[in-house]
Amino acid sequence: MAAMALKITINSNPNTNGVLAPPPNKLQAHLLPSNQKIFGRRVLGSTPLSLKRSKRNWHVPLRVSSSSQSSASNPFDVVIIGAGIIGLTIARHLLLSSDLSVALVDAAVPCSGATGAGQGYIWKAHKLPGTDKWKLMMRSHQLWESLAKSIQLQSMDPLEVLGWKKTGSLLVSKTADESAMLRRRVEELSQEGLRAEFLSTNDLLSEEPELVLEKEGGAAFFPDDCQLDAHRTVAFIEKGNRRFAVEGRYAEFYHDPAIGLVRPENSCEVGAVQTSKTTLHSKKAVVIAAGCWTGSLMHDLIKQPDIELDLPIKPRKGHLLVIENFKSFKLNHGIMEAGYVNHQSATLKATASDLGPVYNAQDLSVSMTATMDASGSLVLGSSRQLVGFNTEVDESVINHIWQRVGEFLPALRKESLEDLRQSGEIRVGLRPYIPDGKPVIGLVPGFSNVFLAAGHEGEGLSLVLFSNLFLKMNCSRNS
Repeated sequence: MAAMALKITINSNPNTNGVLAPPPNKLQAHLLPSNQKIFGRRVLGSTPLSLKRSKRNWHVPLRVSSSSQSSASNPFDVVIIGAGIIGLTIARHLLLSSDLSVALVDAAVPCSGATGAGQGYIWKAHKLPGTDKWKLMMRSHQLWESLAKSIQLQSMDPLEVLGWKKTGSLLVSKTADESAMLRRRVEELSQEGLRAEFLSTNDLLSEEPELVLEKEGGAAFFPDDCQLDAHRTVAFIEKGNRRFAVEGRYAEFYHDPAIGLVRPENSCEVGAVQTSKTTLHSKKAVVIAAGCWTGSLMHDLIKQPDIELDLPIKPRKGHLLVIENFKSFKLNHGIMEAGYVNHQSATLKATASDLGPVYNAQDLSVSMTATMDASGSLVLGSSRQLVGFNTEVDESVINHIWQRVGEFLPALRKESLEDLRQSGEIRVGLRPYIPDGKPVIGLVPGFSNVFLAAGHEGEGLSLVLFSNLFLKMNCSRNS
């Protein structure tokens, strides 16, 4: 049974200008569970952390003959709030697969929020068949691979364009119990048609010489898992979207936060999005894809005393340590400890332990992940912590990550963390966490043309392409 993701209560207050006309009785509406029909319903669909610091800037401002302000005087078919990977790819699908016009609104710029600070994993290793998100994830992975192939057919290198690498993934165990669990997972995923095998510690020597485990350890190996560079991918998507600007079908309104929704009196349809600088009229749909800010933004946008919102998307803080131009050794695959599966859903308070993933009284969890990105940087993680919207670097978390990774890659213990940080960066950001783990994607109850796409937590890249097909269909059909 799916947990509730969104509740909107409309109280039977007297009508006021611009307020939804209430039904005869109080309405409690939910985004519906995944077994409901797709159109106008909840279906299950970031990267994702919000970026604290990045030395690279792939974003180039859009320059077209007409200014964004003059574009705002004309109505758009769809207004999208949020220019992370979710919002950008929704815009991409609408532009490529329909004749709709799209306005993209953000308080900052792409990759300054959730998308820009992730590891870029497109993995199936830690997903479970039979769950609500399995089919969506599988189809989304197929679409990512098709995109990479299409780039290659255009005589371009997907590695250069997207940072795309088929690295394969290793889900690593340290104990006999974890190894038994991974053997079962390999068997289960193999039955679903995935290439998967369990590697003993001896087998792992040829795959990852620097990975050191006790004899009861091992790894589930998935050779077809991939990763990409979010900054390169976003730059590619932006470039494609901007081709439609000259046709008047696309405009960007960056550094221009949305501050309200405009509705005709007694109407369930939103006619415009009010930003800090302009009013963007929408003829068909408004999509809110603002990551961990979606819940608070909805409260800010819908400023009506007769509407009560319950959208439990929370910011889940995470740290990554990125060491640029790392030369001491090379990793051949993406690596993740088996405990990461529980780490993703961990909200329990416990005590720190050297025997497993770290949990403490601040709801901190740390599990080992390690990979090398398209630029040759070593990316180490990862942490999860429910501490509100705080994005300050916590040195104790970085030390936890370093110590935990060192238990799997002991060669790192020979390195000085202080010295390595001189040629690297710390990414700190906020994943859009939702308690039941199911992204909220679909029509907002009580509104005829407002859609949500949020709550992907750490799975935005893995789920984004297929989940956005649903929103494209809904927006195209909405009138």
